[in-house]
Amino acid sequence: MAKSSTRRTGLTANAVKGAKPRDKPYKLSDRDGLYLLVKPTGVRYWRMNYRFDGQQRTLSFGRWPEILLGEAREMLLEVRRKLAKGVDPLEQAKLDKIAKTLAATNSFEVVAEEWLDKIEKEGIAPMTLKRARWLLTQTFSSIGRRPISEISAHELLLILKKVEATGRYDTANRIRSTCSQVFRYAIATARAEHDIATDLRGALITPRENHRPAITTPREAGALLRAIEDYDGSPLTRTALRLLSHVFVRPGELRWAEWKEFDLGKGVWTVWTCTGFVPVTYFIKPAWLRRRAG
Repeated sequence: MAKSSTRRTGLTANAVKGAKPRDKPYKLSDRDGLYLLVKPTGVRYWRMNYRFDGQQRTLSFGRWPEILLGEAREMLLEVRRKLAKGVDPLEQAKLDKIAKTLAATNSFEVVAEEWLDKIEKEGIAPMTLKRARWLLTQTFSSIGRRPISEISAHELLLILKKVEATGRYDTANRIRSTCSQVFRYAIATARAEHDIATDLRGALITPRENHRPAITTPREAGALLRAIEDYDGSPLTRTALRLLSHVFVRPGELRWAEWKEFDLGKGVWTVWTCTGFVPVTYFIKPAWLRRRAG
């Protein structure tokens, strides 16, 4: 009776699981260069031997059981595909590691901070810079550490929709617009290829603006001043409203004003910006200003 011949198909899951440690490291061969290296400590590693440009090389796939037999064979198949294309998988793995490291240094947060530093040096107003920084920080917890070139429009949309769900429609649109500037800067500095924020135009709710009529007559102006005098809220707010009715500065200029900008003797308020002295002064009656300061 003829003996039935069996063809060797490699390791089995049970053979891998049952591999016992010995005094010295040993190999359990699978197929096509793949083998399991068993250490005296019992730790088992998947490795593969191959030849490239006439040289013997060894590639590691990881440890068992983190990498199972079927997964190790899939990795083996991918390596053989690369070899068939003339690519050294060991060198490719090194290049992939370098690319991953570079991607980490080009995260969205890193690029955003670089862009903020740039516009600050270009002389942007401090309040505008502060607002841009605040808008961008709303995204950092979700995509701040992500490589900027790998962020998808869907990821950014999820962030914006969370803001929109709180009823802050204008804030959501401002975040999108500011992120767009960061992506455009990344494109200009060869760290991204596409501004995904632009793709989200029209995806957010944009409330219709209600333009309020301007006060153009003495009667209307008088009504406004009387309303300010009758205001019974915070004394600080009332004083600010009174001051605005005399100097007509931007609200941000008033809120961030410092005492060093005021000359109470001359009744002059000199506004400063991040670029230095602005040759425009606001004249205030000394007695009125002293009364409010005191």
